[in-house]
Amino acid sequence: MKLTDMIIPIIIAGILGYALVQRVDIFSVFTKGAKEGISVSIKILPALIALITAIGMFKTSGALDVLTNAIRPFAEKIHMPSEVVPLAILRPISGSGAFAVFEDILSTHGADSLIGRIASVLEGSSETTFYTIALYFGCTRVKKTRYTLPCSLTADFVGFLMSVITVRMFFGMMF
Repeated sequence: MKLTDMIIPIIIAGILGYALVQRVDIFSVFTKGAKEGISVSIKILPALIALITAIGMFKTSGALDVLTNAIRPFAEKIHMPSEVVPLAILRPISGSGAFAVFEDILSTHGADSLIGRIASVLEGSSETTFYTIALYFGCTRVKKTRYTLPCSLTADFVGFLMSVITVRMFFGMMF
């Protein structure tokens, strides 16, 4: 058996060993953490329900198609394949929706195509911004988010742009 197969059991054994040496009541600490986890889940549930509802409305209303067509000319100027635009739009909004688009891109174009590579880098290096904001601010009950959304969306845009540039640089498909 390789060491890499044993990493998780070693970490768990290390934590348990440390707790025993420190004379920590492991069961009570575990149940206290589980109780806090459940209360956090209940606190963020309204924000998550609202977000999931908004995503469903966004996709079924046709707004995604309208937005995709509006952004396509700009995407062409930065040499982003038009097939990747819906992924770039959905990724900050919905991880599962973006993953469905990503799977469709890979099954249609293949993982080794320019489109597949850009989609892979974009999917792997970006965040579900709205979900993260809803989760963290819903949990901490922060009402004034101020610059969070504009800065996060700017970071998403830079990530999308760098996905195109990086793939084209590393695979010799420059503009």
